[in-house]
Amino acid sequence: MSAALFSSDAENVIHRALSTPELGASRCSEGSLEEVYDIQRTVRFIQKNGAHKVALQFPDVLLVDSVGIARKLEDATGARMYILGDTSYGSCCVDEVAAEHVGAEILIHYGRACLSPSNRLPVMYVFGRKAADVNLCAESFHNFFPDHQTPVVVFSDVVYEHVLGELEALLARTHPRVVFTKLSWVSDGPSPGEVRRFGRSFSPDPTFWPDAFSLFYVGGEGPTLSNLLLTWPRCPFFSFNPETGEGRKEGLNVNRALMKRFYLIEKARDARVVGILVGTLGVSDYLSALAHLKDVIQRAGKKSYMLSMGKLNPAKLANFPEVDIFVLVACAENSLLDSSDFYRPIVTPDEMEVACNPAREWGGCCVTEFRELLPGGSAHVPFPDLDPEDADRTDISLITGT
Repeated sequence: MSAALFSSDAENVIHRALSTPELGASRCSEGSLEEVYDIQRTVRFIQKNGAHKVALQFPDVLLVDSVGIARKLEDATGARMYILGDTSYGSCCVDEVAAEHVGAEILIHYGRACLSPSNRLPVMYVFGRKAADVNLCAESFHNFFPDHQTPVVVFSDVVYEHVLGELEALLARTHPRVVFTKLSWVSDGPSPGEVRRFGRSFSPDPTFWPDAFSLFYVGGEGPTLSNLLLTWPRCPFFSFNPETGEGRKEGLNVNRALMKRFYLIEKARDARVVGILVGTLGVSDYLSALAHLKDVIQRAGKKSYMLSMGKLNPAKLANFPEVDIFVLVACAENSLLDSSDFYRPIVTPDEMEVACNPAREWGGCCVTEFRELLPGGSAHVPFPDLDPEDADRTDISLITGT
């Protein structure tokens, strides 16, 4: 495909080739397209909700199939389909704001998802199904855990979630203490003994959790794997990548990553002016998190500005040179932003709270879900009422020595 770009001289024409994104699903046959994009289940979801306007949210790599999918769904349901291509923030988040602009009654989210709970529209996820050799994965698991009594929690990337049932059947007889996670993105609180992280829930033996447990992940490198590693850095961690067919022990760079996060906490302690970045408009309780952060920063004697600018880039944030550090309120998969190319560092709400709240100590791990910091959350620590004598205490910076 080519496009012509005309200069001021009508005779000069520049021809440029435009390539479309490549993905395995985009080369599906008509029959496999129905299976990969779960057309029949989607039709049932639309009909169950009686929707007449439906928002279809695609990441860039899947837009090549968006029109074909929309036509299939319109023919099957009679509902009007609206394709959301350019999301306001990360494509892993449900873009309820864009859906409401067209008056959509439900939203279908395609591709990778952070599974952050939302509360405005009924949402259905279609992850796609990537192929995985379950027998090879089970063999890798046996090699990592020859002791059949080892407690293990098994996670997976969302695109491999469909193979966990078969993997569980293969391991059930030999490894009775293995716990498999289930996808769960509801906003209700967990049941007693249940652990919920990153849209996944599981119920480990509380006697051994988490110190005696090992973790096993089915999937490749990405934000989900990074979040798991930094959330439970003390647990032995192993992974199996279905694309390469190889298993490996993870965690070689975890200590370095944690030290980098601790350095950012010290930068946040030194900061006097903080920019609070709105990184989501769809994750449940984001307004409460913004208000909570503003209060904590103010009580620490710092000044804050709240900024909403969509997708972030260094040029946008460079417009605020008076800001010493930024804190990003976003979904868990977009929170650990690499700010090395930015003019000022960017930290998570958890790191900012550790820097501001004297009752909060850094535990050597990361809390990337900001909802956990709010009252009722597992990581919530109330800001203490400081004694007037503590107001004159000396705080020495570990970075500048001042």
